Amino acid sequence: MLRLSKLTDYAVVVLVRLDAAAGVQTSPGIAAKTGIPEPTVAKVLKTLSGAALVTSQRGARGGYRLARALEDIPVGEVIAAMDGPIALAACVDGSPTECESLALCPVRGRWDPVNDAIQRALSAISLADMREAAIPPVFRVPHDPGLARVPHDPGLARVPHDPGLASTPGNAELGRQDASR
Repeated sequence: MLRLSKLTDYAVVVLVRLDAAAGVQTSPGIAAKTGIPEPTVAKVLKTLSGAALVTSQRGARGGYRLARALEDIPVGEVIAAMDGPIALAACVDGSPTECESLALCPVRGRWDPVNDAIQRALSAISLADMREAAIPPVFRVPHDPGLARVPHDPGLARVPHDPGLASTPGNAELGRQDASR
């Protein structure tokens, strides 16, 4: 089974949290807001700093901030920073290990296209995409400003009790429910 490490999962949460507030944030502050233990947050931030995904500021008002916008940080980069290069099998290019059966393997080199496809997919998904996916669709603000214009009409929030509405497309079920009351 392919599975991310907990530290990688935590890293995504920490990076999205860093984006949620302006200015620098401290490790204890991030821990309090995310529920991740503070020593784990500190370890994640140190690794992310080493990968240049966050910057640190020392001193009394020190802390961490994103090095780039979430839109510019692909999930694949976070995974590589936390877990090392993505390599599905030992024989994949860039794998830190080598397969003992390489000389006899009938599928030698066949994992490279699969590994490349996964890397491309993970590079196409940004942390901003992950942040958006965490918000239920009904609460998302549309990117098209024209879609955000909704007239304020308190009558729209009420369920109509007119059985004649059942003949309107899309209201047939609503009309049946009203008629049965």
